[in-house]
Amino acid sequence: MSESTGPRSHQELEKLRQTMNALGEAVERQHLVMISANQGAMAQSYNSLLRLLTQADLTMDALSRGLASQDKEQRQLRALQDVGAVINSSLEQMDVLNMVMDTIIQLTGAERSFLMLHDEDSGELSVEAARNINRETLEGSSFEISRSIVSSVAESGEPVVTTNAQADPRFAGQESIISYNLRSILCVPLQIKENSIGVIYADNRIVSGIFVDADRDILAAFANQAAVAIENARLFRQIREQLEDITEMKNLQDDVFESIASGVITIDLADRISLYNRAAERILGVPVHQVLNRDYRFLLNDPMGNVVESVIENIQDKGGQHQMELDVRARGRSEATTLDLSFSPLRDMQQQTQGVALVLDDVSEKKRLESVRRYLPPALVDRVRDVDAFQKAQRREISVVFADIRGFTTVSEKWEPEFLIEVLNEHLTVAAAAINLQEGLIDKYDGDTVMVLFNTPLNPQENHAERAVRTALAMRQDLAAYHEGIPEYQRLYFGVGVHTGDAVVGNVGSPLRKDYSAVGDAVNLSERLQELAEGGQIIISDNTYQLVKKWVSVTRMEPVQVKGRQAMEQLYRLEGIPRD
Repeated sequence: MSESTGPRSHQELEKLRQTMNALGEAVERQHLVMISANQGAMAQSYNSLLRLLTQADLTMDALSRGLASQDKEQRQLRALQDVGAVINSSLEQMDVLNMVMDTIIQLTGAERSFLMLHDEDSGELSVEAARNINRETLEGSSFEISRSIVSSVAESGEPVVTTNAQADPRFAGQESIISYNLRSILCVPLQIKENSIGVIYADNRIVSGIFVDADRDILAAFANQAAVAIENARLFRQIREQLEDITEMKNLQDDVFESIASGVITIDLADRISLYNRAAERILGVPVHQVLNRDYRFLLNDPMGNVVESVIENIQDKGGQHQMELDVRARGRSEATTLDLSFSPLRDMQQQTQGVALVLDDVSEKKRLESVRRYLPPALVDRVRDVDAFQKAQRREISVVFADIRGFTTVSEKWEPEFLIEVLNEHLTVAAAAINLQEGLIDKYDGDTVMVLFNTPLNPQENHAERAVRTALAMRQDLAAYHEGIPEYQRLYFGVGVHTGDAVVGNVGSPLRKDYSAVGDAVNLSERLQELAEGGQIIISDNTYQLVKKWVSVTRMEPVQVKGRQAMEQLYRLEGIPRD
């Protein structure tokens, strides 16, 4: 029945009712006239007319009830159409469930309604939404429903309607119906492609007969729409939760990449940079917005050359890993930067190669420290803050200790090479301990010779002459103690020279190999003094003696002319430190 036809039918029905009422009044008046006239034939005609009138009245009542039923069905269909659009307008599950509940009560006139869904884990039915006629949410204490009807509908997929559950033989003896005094009950399944996801349950505990088969059918049709909307909302919730998890993991991954000290660069199969963290930006001096999603050659070929490109292409073709160390000119830096580069394939969860991952570390400072760690005592290495500045050439007063093993050439001809090196290293180790104690800088080991510097820019010392003398004395004393534990034929002795004077100190060598050293008169004279010393002797220059004479014991030597000098040099043989 269309909306235009419905009101017109009601108007015509009302006119018919008015006509029948008028006809009834006319018949009644005629009846009174016949009684007064006492005419039997007319009375018989009246009775016949009255029967027809009564039959017409019953037909009119039936027509009225039919129209009322059609009106209800029309309202339900209109509501079903409207609510279908409403519940599908939201993907928030609770919003959808509450809309469904309110619509059920609106469609059926139920006192309350419940929507139950199968738990995703256990499969058990649980109440997800419960509303009453006032559109209020019901609490758990009000969940007094027929579980047997709910279970039956969920399992069979067949809807159930009863006008009076108390008298319905299908539910005779069911405890919940009796104890909860349930009367009108309507229950339909929620199904997606014949798979049950739950049920809709509506009832009225007071009035019987409010639900009819038409209510069952209309609610079943509505349940089909509701099931789709609920499932869409559930899928949306799951996708949103998964997206939140993925976003959280992505944010965590980004935080990790941004916080680690190593630079991380990932290159996809199209040779574009897909990841470039803050450390890489700091090391290479190029901001992220200039390189992200651009060809990696733009970033790497300029400072690193084609060697990196060939490595990346090889990993993309054959896989494997590659590690290399490279000196580059990073943007914004005047000095060369030493990078430790690690290349490896970038794989997904299925172990399919998706590109190349490059991890880079700036090891410039580490390399510079290692360059001085070879000859600087460990205690001094940690104090060095600007190795480059300290290694620049400069002139200053230093003290130099030159020590050489006497008779080493003779024993080297007799001993096996392995044994020779072992004995030599043991003696040099004893000497190094004495040097480190006074924070001397070992310039070099030259076979059986060791050269030690005091008061360089790397180990500045005001009392450098005193430290040099104490080092020479400690070397002699410690070697004597060491000799007591080894055979006599293995005992080697140092001849030592000590001088204080000017020298130029800094890196000496070529771009491929540099050593920190000192050149000048101070070095030359200390070496000449060492050549004059016998095994176990320490000879110091007059310059050194004048700085330590207050606390040392010496033997004055005859002035000598040292090779390379015209003037006579006053020298002293160091005996030790007098005891008080």
